[in-house]
Amino acid sequence: MAAQMSDAHRRFLQVLMSHGIMEGAEARKLHRHCCEISKVYCAQDKLDDFVSTINNQLQPLFMQIRKGMSEVDGRTHYALVNMAETEITKMASDYAENELELFRKTMDLIILSENGFASSTDILNCADQLKSKKMKKKEAEQVLKIFVDDKWLSERDGEYTLHTRCIIEMEQYILRTYPDIAKKCNICHSLAIQSQACETCGTGIHLPCIGKYFKTQSKPRCPQCNDFWPYEIPDRSRIDFQSSRRASRKELQSS
Repeated sequence: MAAQMSDAHRRFLQVLMSHGIMEGAEARKLHRHCCEISKVYCAQDKLDDFVSTINNQLQPLFMQIRKGMSEVDGRTHYALVNMAETEITKMASDYAENELELFRKTMDLIILSENGFASSTDILNCADQLKSKKMKKKEAEQVLKIFVDDKWLSERDGEYTLHTRCIIEMEQYILRTYPDIAKKCNICHSLAIQSQACETCGTGIHLPCIGKYFKTQSKPRCPQCNDFWPYEIPDRSRIDFQSSRRASRKELQSS
């Protein structure tokens, strides 16, 4: 028999709904708090079971709490996802048509890039090419800020990538829309935007997963084809927001 929802579950869901997405440590803290307030036992290592109970109740409503990983630092996040609407159109009630078009073009630039980022210059150059309604540069800059504030995009030093919330919510849409480009990480099996890919077989791996997987390997090799992995291995303790620089195969093999 499926576990029943308690007041602790309902409190947890209400807070997550107000945030949209929550980092794993915050979710665990909220889990403990909700259990304490509701005076129920809190199994600290059973957050996923706690979330599963909520998801059983959300299923008829086509809602789900999904767990995903930040491509910036590898930390776990929890996001509330609307399962009934899987396309970008789920954003239609919050944004104008030309704003959605700008978001699609931004997503194109990010997905089609080699490092999972799009520069503000490239994005703003699209603003006066929109089919629905052209935007001025300042207007487009404001729209990008809104996308960042709403956690659809992340920005640093004029470079944009998809926010963890966006990746969790739109993973299936992205995989369908970019079937020949979008890849799943060979290690965690989630959509990988900021990643490295094997030159021989095309296997993709998240930057945080790379740091973990190759940590003890002096001569890293692809987990799929066993060919030499010709990239810098990110330091897992301080994975940078930018993608790692490409290193030459000759330099790494001679080291």
